[in-house]
Amino acid sequence: MSASEQAVFDLVVLGSGAGGFATAATAARRGLKVLVVEKAEHFGGTSAISGGAAWIYGSDQAQAAGAKDSPEAMRTYLQTIIGAGYNPALVDAFIARGHQALRWLEHNTELRYGLRPHSPDYYPDEPGATEFGRALEMVEYDGRHLGARFKDLKMPPPGMLLFGGMMVNRVDIQHFLNLRRSPASLWHCLKLMARYARDRLKHPRGTRLTTGNALIARLASSAFAHGTHLWLRSEAQELVVEHGVVTGVIVQREGRRIPVQARGGVVCAMGGFAAGQLAAGYRPDATAPHLSMSPPTNDGAALRLGEAVAAAQGEGLAANFFWAPVSELRHANGERERFPHLVTDRAKPGVIAVDPGGRRFVNESNSYHHFVQTMFANGIGHCWLICDAEAMNRYGLGLARPKPVDNAALIAAGYLQRAASVPALAAAIGVDPQVLQQTLEHFNADARNGIEREFGKGGNSYNRYMGDPQHQPNPCLAPLTKAPYYAIRLHTGDLGSARGLVTDANANVLNRSGAPIAGLYAVGNDMNSMMNGTYPGPGITLGPALTFGWIAASHIAERLQAPATLLEKPTCTTN
Repeated sequence: MSASEQAVFDLVVLGSGAGGFATAATAARRGLKVLVVEKAEHFGGTSAISGGAAWIYGSDQAQAAGAKDSPEAMRTYLQTIIGAGYNPALVDAFIARGHQALRWLEHNTELRYGLRPHSPDYYPDEPGATEFGRALEMVEYDGRHLGARFKDLKMPPPGMLLFGGMMVNRVDIQHFLNLRRSPASLWHCLKLMARYARDRLKHPRGTRLTTGNALIARLASSAFAHGTHLWLRSEAQELVVEHGVVTGVIVQREGRRIPVQARGGVVCAMGGFAAGQLAAGYRPDATAPHLSMSPPTNDGAALRLGEAVAAAQGEGLAANFFWAPVSELRHANGERERFPHLVTDRAKPGVIAVDPGGRRFVNESNSYHHFVQTMFANGIGHCWLICDAEAMNRYGLGLARPKPVDNAALIAAGYLQRAASVPALAAAIGVDPQVLQQTLEHFNADARNGIEREFGKGGNSYNRYMGDPQHQPNPCLAPLTKAPYYAIRLHTGDLGSARGLVTDANANVLNRSGAPIAGLYAVGNDMNSMMNGTYPGPGITLGPALTFGWIAASHIAERLQAPATLLEKPTCTTN
């Protein structure tokens, strides 16, 4: 079918991340003719390389597990964390419809989530916080179900894979860390490696997909099964507006400008603006090196399209980005590989972070967002993550893997610093040896007692959840005493932008007067964050992306009077 024959659709979705494909899969399942337009050569966006977790209140999984939660508790917690930017309409829609969206998607598409058995909110001591019930983990997926489209799915960077192409999730990582201590973990890892070895006989990477890759594959497979069209290497250049209604979009594809009609509307889901030139002007320090995990295509296209139709943009957010500390490996061929320090190292025993002066400045086991907020608050452009040989052998550090992996190449590349003593490490990273020695002595004394008094590492349930449960009495604390010592430079970084197009509770974009712009919607990071640039818990970007993607598609389908059947049983049997 030629592009000209495909140029009339019920719905056009710009972007192919979780928000985009949740919208597309919902609309296609409800009978709409859908086009997904993706600028990159692969689909999936930032979502494809994310952890894949979704933070949603009141899921069927949570209720089945007996989670104690309520709309009032969720509302109280969000109001406490979000503060002045709290939006009652969006929060109420998220609380009321998030679990409905998840149930519909799991009954009508291949989306499958499992409940994390224990996953505290990021501020567990605040009113309304819970220890479990809101965080959902993506169920693994067989990428072979995508058929010919498997090759088009965005692949995670090498640092997030094992053996050059094997995906692992949080449970797998824990088994790999314990494989020398647990026969069950050893068996688990051997099975994964055997599956991966078989995959590599026929595929360029493993077909067992986890985390964000599984999320995108599940939604995309469902969308494709119901006729969704996907245009890769295609760029939305301008919206088509007739009598104040967005009725289509001009797409640059294969050297041609193609007018595409969208009977029901256009949904912006292009991942925000974290990788664009616009981003520097919205960071607290635009001069220091900053490393975003967003792909280059997340350049603020939705903001530019919205500007042309007088769409309102978010203002006064607590943060314009979702922060994370990021390290970077420079390969010999000039390529750069980034690694976000989210779950594998900062909170572990025997690991600390110091500023350029050699002093600790933060509770390392707090959330990645809080970690970078603290860097900005203290005027720290970069810091050093430090561990001893014991921690390195057991947990690794950034791209450096735990024992028995040889990390010599990372040392040679300058990514990983190694030294036989603390003063030697201080010299290698350019900090005062005496200050660093005093920092370690002070920390080590607290670590031996199991209570870290300066910043409270391991002081709450979220901290301890991120540590090593097999290390007691404090899963986050151990003295750094065993040479050699290691260090990695961390920069301020982000997982994506929070500032976006202002919407109502239907994800309908609003103009500067607060009225809906007919036919224009925004979801994911193109939608101004309902969290106001705060980070209450794991999956607070993907939970709303799935919810408001489903809401937007449902709103459009209802306007077009498409079928809207909620099935009682899943229509797909793959897992």
